Amino acid sequence: MTNELIKGYHRFRQNRWPSERAEYEALATNGQKPHTLVVACSDSRADPALIFDTAPGELFVVRNVANLVPPYEPDGKLHGVSAALEFGVNVLKVQHVVVMGHASCGGVNAMRNGAPSNCQDFVAPWVAQGVPAVSAALEGVAADEQETVAEEAVVRLSLDNLRTFPWIAEKEAAGELRLSGLHFGIAAGLLTKLTGAKRFERLD
Repeated sequence: MTNELIKGYHRFRQNRWPSERAEYEALATNGQKPHTLVVACSDSRADPALIFDTAPGELFVVRNVANLVPPYEPDGKLHGVSAALEFGVNVLKVQHVVVMGHASCGGVNAMRNGAPSNCQDFVAPWVAQGVPAVSAALEGVAADEQETVAEEAVVRLSLDNLRTFPWIAEKEAAGELRLSGLHFGIAAGLLTKLTGAKRFERLD
């Protein structure tokens, strides 16, 4: 472990643990009951727990390169994102699934410009699933808007793919589950939300 991690742990024990100890003990005894499942990017600058200022036990978080949800494909192979969705929706019974993209996303940039040469084993095939959606979204878009439009397109793609999971589509249709798309602007610290509009709108 690095010194930074050890120091952070000590700060947690000194500053947060005393006031949150009862919450952790209750979670250990009673189990978790998060209200929301968040699919977010692995990017170190876009941490859902910090952005939403949540307490322990509130969020069930799935993070990967470019906040991608692959389509429903129960083929017996290894599907980490799908496994987390199945557990969160069917076992924990979250009420809300949020896909949160963010500015300056390296994964989305790889969809536009290709994955780095030393990331061909896993990153390249992973981001390839977003290339068609990104390419279609960027048709006729000005150069200075392409980064954000591409990132928003990936959020839309993940939401579309979420609805290919039958138990998600059924729960959404029954009003038991809500799906939302967000985009986090790192520099400004602002969230925008997918509404009925063509572009995401500021979340107030």
